[in-house]
Amino acid sequence: MSVYLRLFWEFFKTGLFAVGGGMATLPFLHDIGESMGWYTQADLMNMLAVSESTPGPIGINMATYVGFTVGSSHGGTAGAVLGALVATLGEVTPSIVVILIVAAMLKKFRDSRYVNNAFYGLRPASTGLIGAACVAVVLEVLTHVVSLGTSEGGIVNRYALEGSLFDWRGLALAAVLLVLTNWVKPTKKLHPIVFIVLSAVVGVVFRFAGA
Repeated sequence: MSVYLRLFWEFFKTGLFAVGGGMATLPFLHDIGESMGWYTQADLMNMLAVSESTPGPIGINMATYVGFTVGSSHGGTAGAVLGALVATLGEVTPSIVVILIVAAMLKKFRDSRYVNNAFYGLRPASTGLIGAACVAVVLEVLTHVVSLGTSEGGIVNRYALEGSLFDWRGLALAAVLLVLTNWVKPTKKLHPIVFIVLSAVVGVVFRFAGA
């Protein structure tokens, strides 16, 4: 299967089953990275940072980013653009189809007990997916715990510790941002882009200082 068909298929599945919004796509993206070898867990966290910092839904931004990077490695600039378009189309197609179906049938099934029960089951599922994504982000960003993926034929992720447990600089930055955005009156009303830019600057300083 060509890489572009594979991009469409992988993100079609992600868009179809990632119930709960953009963060719920992270477990699917983690699985894509492991199974396809297109990016590492560290790459995924960098994609998340870029996607959170740019306009638009995070799930679509992630699909565009992955499609662009994968396509660029197979076809240069033209391949990157094509990969971004294909992955993004794969991500949004299920939503478009489902919304059209729901819109056509909503009036008929609005008070259906089966529909209400289905949503009752989907809510905790989406919570679990988002929770799994949050755990993956915390482990990657605030600790030195590295995901090794699953063993052959296994279903449970394996992890390894590289160096000390915590990334103290990441913890310090997260703690400072938490305080500034919640409890310091002069800064809590600032636009989120201010904190994103400041975090990027601090990251550059930390990297150069540690180099």
